[in-house]
Amino acid sequence: MDMSGRKTQFNIWYWIAAFAVLMIFQYVYTATQHVAQIPYSQFETLLRDGKIADVQVSDRFIQGRFKEPQDGKPLFITTRVEPNLARQLQEHGVTVTGQIESTFLSDLLSWVVPILVFFGLWMLLMRRMGGGMGGLMQIGRSKARVYVEANTGVRFDDVAGVDEAKAELQEIVDFLKNPQEYGRLGGRMPKGVLLVGPPGTGKTLLARAVAGEANVPFFSISGSEFVEMFVGVGAARVRDLFEQARAKAPAIIFIDELDALGRARGAGPMMGGHDEKEQTLNQLLVELDGFDPKIGVVLLAATNRPEILDPALLRAGRFDRQVLVDRPDKQGRVQILQVHMKKAKLAADVDAEKVAALTPGFTGADLANLVNEATLLATRRRADVVTMEDFNNAVERIVAGLEKRNRLLNPREREVVAYHEMGHALVAMALPGVDPVHKVSIIPRGVGALGYTIQRPTEDRFLMTRQELENKMAVLLGGRAAEWIVFGHLSTGAADDLAKVTDIARAMVTRYGMSEKLGHVALEKDQRSFLSPNPLAGGSREHDYGEATAEAIDEEVRSIVDTAFARTVGLLTERRDLLEKTARKLLEIETLSEAELASLVGNVSAPDRTEPSEPELGRRPVRRGKAAATNLSRPAE
Repeated sequence: MDMSGRKTQFNIWYWIAAFAVLMIFQYVYTATQHVAQIPYSQFETLLRDGKIADVQVSDRFIQGRFKEPQDGKPLFITTRVEPNLARQLQEHGVTVTGQIESTFLSDLLSWVVPILVFFGLWMLLMRRMGGGMGGLMQIGRSKARVYVEANTGVRFDDVAGVDEAKAELQEIVDFLKNPQEYGRLGGRMPKGVLLVGPPGTGKTLLARAVAGEANVPFFSISGSEFVEMFVGVGAARVRDLFEQARAKAPAIIFIDELDALGRARGAGPMMGGHDEKEQTLNQLLVELDGFDPKIGVVLLAATNRPEILDPALLRAGRFDRQVLVDRPDKQGRVQILQVHMKKAKLAADVDAEKVAALTPGFTGADLANLVNEATLLATRRRADVVTMEDFNNAVERIVAGLEKRNRLLNPREREVVAYHEMGHALVAMALPGVDPVHKVSIIPRGVGALGYTIQRPTEDRFLMTRQELENKMAVLLGGRAAEWIVFGHLSTGAADDLAKVTDIARAMVTRYGMSEKLGHVALEKDQRSFLSPNPLAGGSREHDYGEATAEAIDEEVRSIVDTAFARTVGLLTERRDLLEKTARKLLEIETLSEAELASLVGNVSAPDRTEPSEPELGRRPVRRGKAAATNLSRPAE
């Protein structure tokens, strides 16, 4: 209604402006058709000839009427020059009258035009700052966008791989369509449903699908849109949002990125009770307590950082239900890929099962990007369809980075990279229970990777034993061990491998209780978000143990890593001939696939046994040369 009134007012001003332009045009046209503009000398000549009937004299102009029209114009106007004009006129018998020149229009314009210009600039600035004249008055209004079924274009059929979350939200949709059925046994629907999950798993997409299925008003807003520089504005917007939803009930309110609004209060040293975010959160808590679920208003919210939310927000009666939208398993990835592959022209060899096996840990957004990258790769080579090879290349591009074929390495560096990567591959192929090697390459990729080894998990894993963690460390140390055996010294190429190995060993000691020396004790807390894929995202670690324990932890971590390195050196020493052969082949063709590796290596697995200790490593060097600054091998996690 407000927008239509503003539009009507805007049209009326158009009509007023058009009318004014028309009147000015008519005035100018009439003046040019009936009034002759003559010079003063011609006026004196006409005056002497007796052709002037009467005149009106002003300070600057003389205008009057001819006795007979001149050139079809009965009136004239000229600029006044002679001051003793009245006497001359009387001598010739001309009636003379004085006329006061009207300056009303010019005075009016001299006042009105600057005011209009100032007012227009003010309107423009206010519109930029907050929406026209009503910007300041509208600042407390909610900025939520209202959707109905036709707006979102997303249904539950378009969401795959999160069946449990869909089932929970389907119950919300059914309640909004038929609230009497759900209340017949005295139960009530939850007031709030919190969607929790890592970035890219489809939380916002699920909310849009709810809007598409429910066919009720859907108020969508981001948590950051409540925050303004004026204290109290966020709280006012929360009140307005719930008032609008209650007025249009049954309805759904969706708040995306809830952590921007619902962060725990008083978490920082400078946080006070008058903080804008705290007032906004307090108002949200009050609204969640205040509305009756029977009216049919349901609050949905999404966040990937639930650990920082205020506990009062998560208690029963506010967000009654938390729905985990986790990374999809293999079957879920197959379903997601099938949804996205419908839009692409695929070759007959493309199998969603095979692509899903290549992509453990990928979220829905990652898989959508994978299909798009594969399609772009096929388009770039001007193919008619997207093949399985395009998907393999797209996975490598996402996991390992873009190929850098113009990054030229000297022969010694290429040799070190080849032995490094084959060290990873041979250790992975020798140990039981390790993910099989999918590809080994010495083509530089990404920002700093001069080579990479990709492993393909055969199944999704959720638990790992100590032996499996030790095998993983051995694979990570395979590149460094190969450099030690072949060249007799170490390079900077294993920097990332060492960081990962140290993290695994420290987690074994401090979090998993896998150290016999320190016992079954959790000594450190995992500071990162449990949804974050980055193990270093938690920043600095906090600990509650003494310096003696810290020294014991450092010694135990070092012991675990040294043991894993010695074991890896032993494995590769037994397979030295195979390492030489495969590294030369890798130098020759730059990339070895899984099938080529199998044909070169054959069966290299062997029963595990005690490997040589650290002092024996000093006798291993055979060839010497300059170490290269190779980067990590990148096993797919």
